[in-house]
Amino acid sequence: MLHQTTMTEFVLLGFSEVRELQILYFVVFLFVYLAALLGNFLLIVTLTQDAHLHSPMYFFLANLSLSDVCLISVTIPKSMATSLTSNKLISFSGCVCQVFLVILFAGAELFLLTAMAYDCYVAICHPLQYTLIMNWSVCLRMAAVSWISSVVHAVVETANTFRLNFCNSNVIKQFFCDIPQLLILSCSDTLANKKVIFASVVTVGLFCFLCILVSYGYIFFTVVKIQSAQGKHKAFSTCTPHLTVFCLFLFTSAFSNMRPSSLSSPSTDLLAAVLYTVLPPLMNPIIYSLRNKDIQVAVCKMAKFWISQSRFIKPFSRDPDKKCTK
Repeated sequence: MLHQTTMTEFVLLGFSEVRELQILYFVVFLFVYLAALLGNFLLIVTLTQDAHLHSPMYFFLANLSLSDVCLISVTIPKSMATSLTSNKLISFSGCVCQVFLVILFAGAELFLLTAMAYDCYVAICHPLQYTLIMNWSVCLRMAAVSWISSVVHAVVETANTFRLNFCNSNVIKQFFCDIPQLLILSCSDTLANKKVIFASVVTVGLFCFLCILVSYGYIFFTVVKIQSAQGKHKAFSTCTPHLTVFCLFLFTSAFSNMRPSSLSSPSTDLLAAVLYTVLPPLMNPIIYSLRNKDIQVAVCKMAKFWISQSRFIKPFSRDPDKKCTK
């Protein structure tokens, strides 16, 4: 019989053993983390405070920003603490929570992007019936289904992973608890786990991908039929930010989870995980802010309002709408 021990803690692989590089990684991740938090929280506050942005599209965008904040907060703070203190240990319960939360918020992002694709489809293909189809009751139910489905998926994946025995080693070759790396450490039969992962990718991932693909297929054929150039530009400006965010999420996820084993190495795995967990939360608010004029105007108005309320800075204008709508 194999000698099996119950793991009480794991060791996370750091980015470097050199102290100077550890400090450098800490500074870089701190800057990236603060930038992601600032961008997403600014977007959430703008969308909730500006009455002109209280529409289904921006409601889903606020949910997406919330999932981005939570996703990057699950992995990066622990990695920064590891780089600063050189303490690579994470408790068994902490590892369980990290796996659950990463799957939860990554899944929520995928489901929300699918809901946003449907919203773009209705806005462009059925503009006259938009308010009837995408009413607030429907939006709330779609958002609730997205979050609840993510919770169920995360529970299944997490329970299926930590039912295994871990006895080969306790060193996880990643900067956070990742399921593929945990399967390597298991001395149990992981065939059932791999089947569950494959089934979830095929059912959940492929379903969402096909829904988004079909939605944009209808959108493309509808936009082609629009006669005016201004109408085409407005339609493209509506869906371009979402399509860009979805492609970013798709490519980083595919590179992280579906690349061939020949491209797998400790450094490549670390890079893939950074792209998957850090890049979308950092870039999503930037993409929407640069590509959406309504958000730019709202941010400008809010910034001028904050400046006008300051006791130490003379307000630029008494009218917060001035210069923002130009």
